[in-house]
Amino acid sequence: MSEKKETKAASAEKKVGATQSVPAEGGEKYEPRLKKIYRERIAPELFKESGYKSVMQVPKLEKIIVSMGVGEALQNKKLLDAAITDLSLITGQKAVKTKARKSIANFKIRAGQEIGVKVTLRGAMMYEFFDRLINVALPRVKDFRGVNQNAFDGHGNYALGITEQIIFPEIDFDKIERVAGLNIAIVTTARTDAEAKAFLAKFGMPFRK
Repeated sequence: MSEKKETKAASAEKKVGATQSVPAEGGEKYEPRLKKIYRERIAPELFKESGYKSVMQVPKLEKIIVSMGVGEALQNKKLLDAAITDLSLITGQKAVKTKARKSIANFKIRAGQEIGVKVTLRGAMMYEFFDRLINVALPRVKDFRGVNQNAFDGHGNYALGITEQIIFPEIDFDKIERVAGLNIAIVTTARTDAEAKAFLAKFGMPFRK
């Protein structure tokens, strides 16, 4: 490799994962732990290992959507409010209500009825939640053996179902209305499922072997 090409490659590696840290109170700059790991280690490693020609090709976390279905809220509105409280505690961001898109006669659901809650996380909040998910919450699942490695959607995004919200330490079991599950959609910029899997594995996503 010529000196010119080496210099160009080194410059590209420096740009990989480059990010601005989030200003915190008191003027100090704060950067989530996983975001720093991505910037300093994961992005450069992926750039080298995958042979990308541009730093823009390196996969990134785009957003994480966390949702809870609350069909029982049709009979008990209190459950919807409880779900908002739980999801807001889990994610650190205010949850919003979701409405049925169409009517389902068998479940007595009409279009427009409020039947769930969700949160869309980006930036620092997204990295903080992802860190707690893989390093704190999932290890608390009883008899945990890893997450399904085939739950990708064909476009580089991953879906994960949690059966009990109480695996998150923010939830006080004695204060919840009911034990409920939630769905987590991890949206990445990866072009393929294989690329996304390698990307998430770098963060420590505990895929089942």
